[in-house]
Amino acid sequence: MNPIESILKEYPLMILDGALATELEKRGLDINDALWSAKVLAENPEVIRQVHYDYFASGADCAITASYQATIEGFQKRGYSEAEAVALIKKSVELALKAREDFWREPSNRKSRPYPVVAGSVGPYGAYLADGSEYRGDYKLTEKELMDFHRPRIKALVESGTDILACETVPSFVEAKAIAKLLEEFKGIYAWISFSCKNDFEISDGTSIFQCAKWLEDFESIAAIGINCTAPKYVPSLIGEIAKGSSKFIVVYPNSGEEYNAESKDWHGECSSDAYGLSAKQWYEAGAKLIGGCCRTSPKDIQAIAAWARK
Repeated sequence: MNPIESILKEYPLMILDGALATELEKRGLDINDALWSAKVLAENPEVIRQVHYDYFASGADCAITASYQATIEGFQKRGYSEAEAVALIKKSVELALKAREDFWREPSNRKSRPYPVVAGSVGPYGAYLADGSEYRGDYKLTEKELMDFHRPRIKALVESGTDILACETVPSFVEAKAIAKLLEEFKGIYAWISFSCKNDFEISDGTSIFQCAKWLEDFESIAAIGINCTAPKYVPSLIGEIAKGSSKFIVVYPNSGEEYNAESKDWHGECSSDAYGLSAKQWYEAGAKLIGGCCRTSPKDIQAIAAWARK
């Protein structure tokens, strides 16, 4: 059964986790690298398991694996063999599954919440390029080329026992179509597709999110449609546009609200967990049923969502 539907039949909201890379940096790891957090899969995997555990402890019903930037091609550029690359992608699922079992083993952790889900992260082609194009969607690949690129990682994630796929930060309509068609090759697996968006109405390549949602409506394997790695101020309008185009569940996990400077490669502005939690409640009231956080969010932000959602 669709794992999202299973949870939402019994609970009003499915709480996702927050940023993985932000937490890895807080714990002293250097991820300033083309592989980004995927680098840690090879070098210090136990820290990834601990971050997943901490998000469960903060109230998350879902851990998103450290495979966003983990691709066969990306690992091969670093000298790994294809088999080693596949093994590292599978390890991302194994770490999340282990964290879930460690957390659920304690009876007090099971009160008033569902058995958590593990979502295999499928980052966009632009994440592999590591040049910021996941926020532009301007790479000139065909649907078939994008399907061929994503297929090995999705296969590895599915074989590792992930409950669902998180196809996230998708910046272009062409890539969303490629992923939706590719998922039809994997019978019985469900996914959400979440877009990076540049304003209240459009995904990063300028396509209206309404058009994207409407096109994805007929794909049974797409369990939810939504937004991630986007400024929170755009989220209410985007939720409304998705709802106009599709009856599927809506997933939102934007950035913290701080602004990223691509030249200096740092973040500016302020945000608080209390403010993020209040915003999340407004997104829920607007129609979102899966809510978490992306860049710069933390376990405290997820705890702020759980504070009202568990009531």
